[in-house]
Amino acid sequence: MSNVADRFDVLVVGCGIAGLSAAVAALEAGARVGIVERAPREERGGNTRWTEAFWRMQSADMVAHDFESHFMANAGHYLDPDLVRETARDYAQWPAIVKAMSFSDPEVIATFGKAAGPTLRWLEGFGLRFDFLPSYLITQCTTRMAPVGGGLQLVETLAGEAERRGASFFYQTTAHELLRDEEGAVAGVKVRHRDGRWHDWRAAAVVLASGGFEGNPEMLARYVGPNARYTRPVARGGHYNKGEGIRMALALNAAPNGDYSDFHAEPIDPRSGKGEPIVFVFPYGVLVNRRGERFVDEASATVDAIYEKVTRRINEQPQGIAYVILDAKLDEVPNWQRTVRSDQPAIVADGMVELAGKLDLPADRLRTTVAAYNAACRPGMFKPLELDGLATQGLDPVKSNWARPLDRPPYRAWPIIAANCFTFGGLKTDASARVLDLDGEPIAGLYAAGETMGLYFGTYTGATSVMRGAVFGRIAGQDGARRAAGLRQAR
Repeated sequence: MSNVADRFDVLVVGCGIAGLSAAVAALEAGARVGIVERAPREERGGNTRWTEAFWRMQSADMVAHDFESHFMANAGHYLDPDLVRETARDYAQWPAIVKAMSFSDPEVIATFGKAAGPTLRWLEGFGLRFDFLPSYLITQCTTRMAPVGGGLQLVETLAGEAERRGASFFYQTTAHELLRDEEGAVAGVKVRHRDGRWHDWRAAAVVLASGGFEGNPEMLARYVGPNARYTRPVARGGHYNKGEGIRMALALNAAPNGDYSDFHAEPIDPRSGKGEPIVFVFPYGVLVNRRGERFVDEASATVDAIYEKVTRRINEQPQGIAYVILDAKLDEVPNWQRTVRSDQPAIVADGMVELAGKLDLPADRLRTTVAAYNAACRPGMFKPLELDGLATQGLDPVKSNWARPLDRPPYRAWPIIAANCFTFGGLKTDASARVLDLDGEPIAGLYAAGETMGLYFGTYTGATSVMRGAVFGRIAGQDGARRAAGLRQAR
C-alpha cells in the first residue's frame, strides 16, 4: 500500500459486475485504473459473485419483449403527469426539476435497452458464454439468459482481464469521502485500509459501484423501516454493501433516485446459511403466518411475476416469517426440487396437529385454516407448469391457480423470510452514468453504476440488476476515461 502511487485516471469503488465493467472499459481506453474493494480478494465481487446473473433478454442481441414496458409500469409512484410529459422533449430542454426527479428516466431506460446486447457481446469477447440456462423458475412470464458459470464467472473473468491490463486492486480497503478540486469537481477518494492507514487517492474520474445498503442495519432502519430488522442480505456478498457510495455522493448534494423505502425481496429459508437459499414452491401450497392464518394469494400469476410481492407480504407478518404448507401431491409437480435451494430439509409430519407442533404454530388455527382452504378448492384440471385457473371459491384471500386440497400426507413445510437482494434507493444518473446533483446537473468527475445507481420502484424488473451493472459500468468507464484524457490534453 505505501509504495502505490496516489493518482489514477479512473478510480473505481467496488469490484462487482458494475465496478469491473467500468474498470475494464476504462483500461481498454488506455486509462490508469485503481479498484477499491472492501472484501478480501477471495470474496471479491459483492452480490455478483453469488448470483446466477440472469439477463432479461430474448436473444444475445435483443432485450425481452416486456423490458421497457415493465420499467415504465414501475417508473415511480403517482408521478406528476405534467412533469412526465416534459420527457417527450429533447433531454437538453428538460427542466432541472425533471432531470433531478426520482423516477425511471426514459432516457436512461432507452439507453439501457439499446446497450444491453452490445454489452453482452462485449463480455463474450473475454471468453464468457451466455445461454438460456435452467433456473429455479419452473414457470415464468418472460425470457432470460445467463452467463455460463453465473456471476462468479463474470467476476473472475473480468477481474482477470483487469489484472492482465494492469489495474491496481486494493482489497480490504474502504472508501470514506469524495475529494474535490478547487473548481468543485470530484477529484478522488479518501480511503482507509484494514491496517488503519488512510490515503487520499486522486483521479480524474470516480466510479461509485459499491452496491446498495443492504448490509447496513442503520440505513435500512432509517430508510426501509422497522420491518427491515427481519431481513438479511440474500448472500454473503451483500453484507459488504454498507452504503458508503450513496452516502458520500449525497453529502455532495447528489440527487437521490429509486425507492429508498423498498428493496428487491426474495423468499428464503432462514435456517440456511447457503447463498440464496430460495423457496419458490409456495404457489403449490398455502402460506400461513405465526397465527396459522393465510394472508395472501399464493398463485396470482407465474412465480417470477409475484414472488417479490408475496415476499414483501411475508415481511409484514408477525416476526417477519411465514410457512409454506404442502402435501404429498407436490411430487406431481415436475422438477419442483429446482424451486427450493435451501440446504435444510423440509419439516415433515403425518397430520396438521403434528405439523403445527413442529412449526410452533397454534394447532387449532392451522387445522381450521387448512380445512377452510380445502373446502374452497374446486374440481378442475391441474396444470402445474402453466396458469390453470384452478382457483378457490368463497375464500379470502383467494388462491387463483393451482388450488388443490392439502389432504394427502405426509405434509411438508418450509419457513420463509424476506431476503434483501439489494436496496432500490441510490443515486440519480443521466444516460452516461454521470451522477446528477439536485439541480439536475452532472457532478463533474463522478459516476455511478450497479446498485449504487438508483433505478427501481414498485416491482423489480426481474433479471436486470446484473445487466444494469454491466451496461452502465461499461458506460461509466468509457466516459470516465474520456474525461481523464481530455484533462490530460488540457494541461
